[in-house]
Amino acid sequence: MAQSLQLFKSLALVLALSSLSANASIFLIQPSPNAYEEIQEALILAQPGDVVRLTAGRFLLADSLSLDGDGVTLEGEGRDVTILDFTDQLSGAQGLSVTSDNVRLLDFGIENAKGDAIKVKGSKNIHFIRVRTEWTNGPDSKNGAYGLYPVESENVLIDDCVAIGASDAGIYVGQSKNIIVRNSLAKHNVAGIEIENSFYADVYDNVATENTGGILVFDLPDLPQQGGHHVRVFQNQVINNNTPNFAPEGNIVGEVPSGTGIMVMANSFVEIFDNDIENNGTTGLAIVSYADDFEDANYYPHPKSIQVHNNSYINNGNKPDIESNELARILYDLSNGKMADIFWDGVLPFSQMLFGQTENEKMVIKESPDTSLLVLDPIKYMLPFFDPIRKDHAEFQGTIQPLEVIEIDAIL
Repeated sequence: MAQSLQLFKSLALVLALSSLSANASIFLIQPSPNAYEEIQEALILAQPGDVVRLTAGRFLLADSLSLDGDGVTLEGEGRDVTILDFTDQLSGAQGLSVTSDNVRLLDFGIENAKGDAIKVKGSKNIHFIRVRTEWTNGPDSKNGAYGLYPVESENVLIDDCVAIGASDAGIYVGQSKNIIVRNSLAKHNVAGIEIENSFYADVYDNVATENTGGILVFDLPDLPQQGGHHVRVFQNQVINNNTPNFAPEGNIVGEVPSGTGIMVMANSFVEIFDNDIENNGTTGLAIVSYADDFEDANYYPHPKSIQVHNNSYINNGNKPDIESNELARILYDLSNGKMADIFWDGVLPFSQMLFGQTENEKMVIKESPDTSLLVLDPIKYMLPFFDPIRKDHAEFQGTIQPLEVIEIDAIL
């Protein structure tokens, strides 16, 4: 009876979808020993406007799936009931790879992919809706690096998704433009949500919890797109991000201290506001320059035009990662064990460290007076008999210049 009812529901949904376009085809696929072949064939044959629909159930897949046709929707019946299970994956670098435009992925889960769960490259208009990616064995350096992983893409929407257990970032958007990440949960990843080398992004109404670092906004050298800018991080809950760092050796996120709420590295025009930042053991918000060597003469390794305002900080810095992380140890020593809600390493070009940043590049911090602040003066840090710490909010007063809202059209 239950199977008959489920099939009836699936057929009803197919009829509803078919009314959207007289020319659209619906590929309806159920779990079976031939599920991989059936799904992959449907993804190859699907034309713009077509829907590949997976019923409820667990699909056991031993190879990567790929989609390179434009205008296709891949959907299930719920991220916890339609499950693409790659636990016994034998080949392929991802669970699902997408290299096409105008794609909608919704209402399914991917578990235990050998590599990245869903990698999207070079897509224009890619929407992830109610998708879950998870490595079910918990934090482990052998897990895949990324859960939701769009790169070199434009008009990226990630809405009401869940990402758990990635050994790099659960939700990662890199080298992309025009991005919205909202209403999503990132848990038990090294980085919960990461925006890297990207332009124009809104990250809001998310929960980042029990990661090593909750939300990262990074810009790195030696990548085709760099100079990340115009990123808003707001109305998020960034709570209890104290998972020990389990990134494989050599990964840049392996340098993130456990207990980091939000970290901004080498970006410009970043606005962080109206977030709840709570119970992160090392610091609530860290703003840093890129500290490793690089050869790219066009790369700018310092943050500029960062605005921080109206956030709530509760119980941060009470359990810093001083045993395994050098940055956390330095902060702990400089603060005499009293870690701050907000930390800035103060590293800038030498002339700016001497004479200050220009008005449009300076850091602006407008927080409650009881928000603790620790800003390092690198020049005084290198000299004896000088106190290298700045804690006065008054040094960072200024007028908040709100960044523009990001909007993404629906895919029709």
